[in-house]
Amino acid sequence: MLKILDRYIIKTFFGPFFFIFSVLFFIFIVNIIWVQLGQFMGKGLSYWQILKLLFYLGVSVVSLVLPLTILLASIMSFGEFGERYELAAMKAAGISLTRVMAPLLGVATILAVMLFFFSNNIIPDFQKKAKNMLFNIAQTKPALNFTQGQFIDQLPGYMIKFDKIYGENGENIEGVFIHKKASTYENQQSVVAAKGKFLPAANKNFLKLELYNGYVFEDDFAGKGENARLKQPDQVIKFDTLVSHFDISEIINKGIEKEQITDDYRFQTYGQLNETVAKSKKENEAFFSNISADVLSQTNSVVSYMDKNKSKVIAKQQVKLDTLKGDKKLEILYNSYNRLENLKTTSTGKKAEFSSNIKYFSKVVIYQQRILSYSVTCIIFFLIGASLGSIIRKGGMGLPVIIAIIIFIVFYVMNLGIENISWGGGMSPYLAAWLPNLILLPFGIWMTYKALTDSQLFDAEKYKALFKPITKRFSKTKEHKRYQ
Repeated sequence: MLKILDRYIIKTFFGPFFFIFSVLFFIFIVNIIWVQLGQFMGKGLSYWQILKLLFYLGVSVVSLVLPLTILLASIMSFGEFGERYELAAMKAAGISLTRVMAPLLGVATILAVMLFFFSNNIIPDFQKKAKNMLFNIAQTKPALNFTQGQFIDQLPGYMIKFDKIYGENGENIEGVFIHKKASTYENQQSVVAAKGKFLPAANKNFLKLELYNGYVFEDDFAGKGENARLKQPDQVIKFDTLVSHFDISEIINKGIEKEQITDDYRFQTYGQLNETVAKSKKENEAFFSNISADVLSQTNSVVSYMDKNKSKVIAKQQVKLDTLKGDKKLEILYNSYNRLENLKTTSTGKKAEFSSNIKYFSKVVIYQQRILSYSVTCIIFFLIGASLGSIIRKGGMGLPVIIAIIIFIVFYVMNLGIENISWGGGMSPYLAAWLPNLILLPFGIWMTYKALTDSQLFDAEKYKALFKPITKRFSKTKEHKRYQ
């Protein structure tokens, strides 16, 4: 049963927690929008589709947003306790800092467990939806957007230009030029008309265009040779009214949320990733064995070739290779050089494949381990944040935010740097996933110790007094103006 003090501490914590989480989530979403903006432009996506995609992408950043939110909220909460002298009052009443931190440590642990289940069961599904939507959007042709005076190729198989577009809905056009794209074995066709109008078609997959007072130019080239093409006269048909239908089903029927990618490791849970890791490890072992056998076979081939030529020389003449005639010596050296170059090329190619396999294996392992390690990060960040807040004794969005951002940047840079080292094969991916936590955990324990012993770690006067003998030596004693 929670006591009144526990409820008050938790209530104080969740005030800034929800605000900070909302702000950080919005910032990460804006960053995603900025990165992905080019894929949305001109694709005719509805606002609902864009919002849905951003939501799918945003869910995956919760694993980073939540630890940072806990860090900031704990610093601000304990900073407010210290700034309002509530922490001092609690200590005066015989309540230790450990007792004050206990309810929020429990909250942080619950949030960490929730993050694990969220990352394990929910994020993979949203990752699948987001990646498939992005893939489908990238494959989608630009939506119809006619601009007067410009050639456009948004209609499949046609190049179109309108000199003038007007009307309430832009349905009236003037100066029409339509060219049908055709291969060498198809007839070329162009249509020129003075005016035209867009009309509703019976089938929504087609665009109906009615043209007035124009010409159809067609060259009957299909299946004919070059000589026949040169002799073929142009065919021109004059029309008063011409109705054309253009197939726009590729543009309308986008299938934005159709799942075409299903085999990405980021779509799997922690248990499923165990199978992927085991399978990847088995494939790598087989691949490395094949590389060793292949390279060793080629190396033996080069050595045996050179020994074979050398033995022939010794058996017949008992002389060195340098004493052979020029053509024979060049032939032996040239063949040996080619074999060595082939061996070098093979080794370089195998090295690239080797690096690719290591990188993929590291990515899978790091992704799997971070499902668990980011949950532990929540608890470590709470220890750091609560200790810093009780030492700084400043609430609000000033100094606590700056310190929290610095800590998070250090954590994030460590993550990226160690990750790149692991991708290159310089570190075990299991260690790479946990090393930032292993580095920050002693710091969190040390900060907690400093907070429990009422350390003056951030007291400016303490550092001034420490450096006062040094600064005093380099500063001149000024006399009062009255005595000058």
